Amino acid sequence: MGALTASGFPPAYMSAYVAGREVDEITEAARRAGEARERIEGLALGGSRPDGSGYSLALALPPIGPGSWRLALRTLVAPQRHSHAAKVVGWLPRGFVRTDPISELIETFIPGDWPDHDAYWAVAADYSTGKRVAFGRPGAPRATVSQAVAASCAIPAFYHPVRIEGRRYVDGGICSPSNLDLLRGAELDLVVCLNPMSSLAQASGGSPGDRAAALMRAMVGRRLGHEARKLRDAGTRVLILQPGADDVKVMGFNMMSGRRRVQATQTAVKSTALALRRLRVRDPSVLPERTRRTSTAPRVAAKRRRRAA
Repeated sequence: MGALTASGFPPAYMSAYVAGREVDEITEAARRAGEARERIEGLALGGSRPDGSGYSLALALPPIGPGSWRLALRTLVAPQRHSHAAKVVGWLPRGFVRTDPISELIETFIPGDWPDHDAYWAVAADYSTGKRVAFGRPGAPRATVSQAVAASCAIPAFYHPVRIEGRRYVDGGICSPSNLDLLRGAELDLVVCLNPMSSLAQASGGSPGDRAAALMRAMVGRRLGHEARKLRDAGTRVLILQPGADDVKVMGFNMMSGRRRVQATQTAVKSTALALRRLRVRDPSVLPERTRRTSTAPRVAAKRRRRAA
């Protein structure tokens, strides 16, 4: 999503595409988008519609034993230098699912090696050291956007690690679920964080899987809150958008399941719109009140005209 947004693709198009809507609905979203209209319409009318959700086994030795002995041993020697997730990841078996569908999706939509945006980063973790790497940032290894996105999505023990310049990389989420702390010192006015792995909803009951998911979300939320406080203490406003109770219910325990993605997308559009509306009323310093006036003025004027008639 970050790579597509940095390349000029609007959320309306991504939502229509992911939800599997018909070509005319997708091209209508493209028409509303304006900037990338011609390229979007061409992709919508093409024969194939890659979505990155295809699964196929990687050609490699069976994933037996720890996936990364080096990372496992490093976390034993210096546990204080690694996150809780990194301490576990090294001991898990290596992933067995290829990331090719993710790379193909990015290559289909984004021409060239990198989005035309100076501030786009894709965060992954070195599978040998656990060190976080923000591809696209100065000093990071050179990678194409398809390689970087695949690496940032390579969930340990599920996806096969992505090899870039002779080193293996996995999902940067083992270092941080949000990577908000990478923005410390950037002196930004506002940071918007989309974090689907946490939630303020207090889930109770349900299956053992649901309770495990609630526990995981609570742990991620604590790390997220810690990073957000650091940014706020530095004078940066932070807007966090995360799943509400309705979203969590739809998403379920298995976050790799594609069966509920259409319903999850539709629910997220509604819940996010409501959250932003409440925020405008509660704290206009984050989303200025003038934005709300601009959007509602035509409706108010129309009501007045009807009353006059």
